Amino acid sequence: MSGYFEILAHEETSLGVLCLRRRELLGRPGTFATEITLNHEFLMSSYNTASERALADCALEFLGGDSNDVRVLVGGLGLGYTAWQVLQSSRVANVEVIEFLAPVIRWLEEGLIPLSEELRGESRLHITQGDVYAMLVGAPSETYDLILIDVDHSPDERLDLHDRDSGPGAFYTEAGLRRAKAHLAPGGVLAVWSYDESSPFVDALRSVFDEVRVERVEFENDLIDETSTDLLFLAKDRVE
Repeated sequence: MSGYFEILAHEETSLGVLCLRRRELLGRPGTFATEITLNHEFLMSSYNTASERALADCALEFLGGDSNDVRVLVGGLGLGYTAWQVLQSSRVANVEVIEFLAPVIRWLEEGLIPLSEELRGESRLHITQGDVYAMLVGAPSETYDLILIDVDHSPDERLDLHDRDSGPGAFYTEAGLRRAKAHLAPGGVLAVWSYDESSPFVDALRSVFDEVRVERVEFENDLIDETSTDLLFLAKDRVE
């Protein structure tokens, strides 16, 4: 079984070639990972999920309070680890996930990703296909206590720049963040995952929100024998 490698799905999308694969990790014989690549570039893996899960945990902690009716919006389904982690809290009443790429949702429905069974059995979870950035710069139809964004590599390295007036190019600006904040309930938290630092984005957050926190999530990446660090940007307004 050594060297096992399988392409589970391979599709053309508006962003390029999207691939779902499962492979045995050469540095860990007998350990298997499910991975997503876009245009042959690595996006995510089921092997290292610490920062995706921390995005949910840190946002809930930053929100504070004791409400058991927390409403959550997750931008980006991916392999489902952020959505699943936030659902582990009994405080969470509803989680809405917006995923840009329809094949990713279909992979979940077809049971191709590791958390398929758990996510499909969760009544509090609702997944729709769409552009979370376009939604957040538009007028809100409802508000959320948590908005968790895990779509791009970082605020400065985005997957798609399509429409700068409604896409990620707008979201990461001060003007875009002010529009996004309108989708938060009073005291609600915006949390954004990144693999790298971004001073311009932090500056924009600080110009829009009362409180901004940058969390560094370190984990031992034993596949390359070094410590890796991802960043979480969290922001909220104080409630008087």
